[in-house]
Amino acid sequence: MFGMGHSRLWQLLAASMLLSALAVPFGLSGVEEVSLDDLKERVANASIADRPPLCLQIAERQIGATGRFYDLGDAEQAKAALTDVVAFSELARDYAIQSHKHEKNSEIAIRKMIRKLTDLKHRVVHEDQEQVQSTMDRLQRIRDDLLVAMFPKVGKK
Repeated sequence: MFGMGHSRLWQLLAASMLLSALAVPFGLSGVEEVSLDDLKERVANASIADRPPLCLQIAERQIGATGRFYDLGDAEQAKAALTDVVAFSELARDYAIQSHKHEKNSEIAIRKMIRKLTDLKHRVVHEDQEQVQSTMDRLQRIRDDLLVAMFPKVGKK
């Protein structure tokens, strides 16, 4: 009898986890997503060491928004979102280097954003590819800055 009740508990737990996982993509999780403006306000009010993850979260959201704008044919909004991607990635880099925290995670996040932009570049019309490539180039320079900060040349002369 113990095995039967124990098995039922696991079934209920598995069903609950499945329903929770399915509810999140449909906005049914009960947890409201923080708005972009609220995130930007949090950056301004956070300590320097806590700012890089917030800046990266904004940049990552704007990458997603960029793809949606391009899909809708709104190149101007997409360009504005790409401007935010660069600006907040630069802030994340600056705060990470200044605080000596989140450097590795920032570099990884920016590398992932470059990959997403590479995929996006192949989906957009030719006229928009230059803007996406320019953003990728700027993100690569930001990533390079983080790598230099993490791994300064030993015995540099």
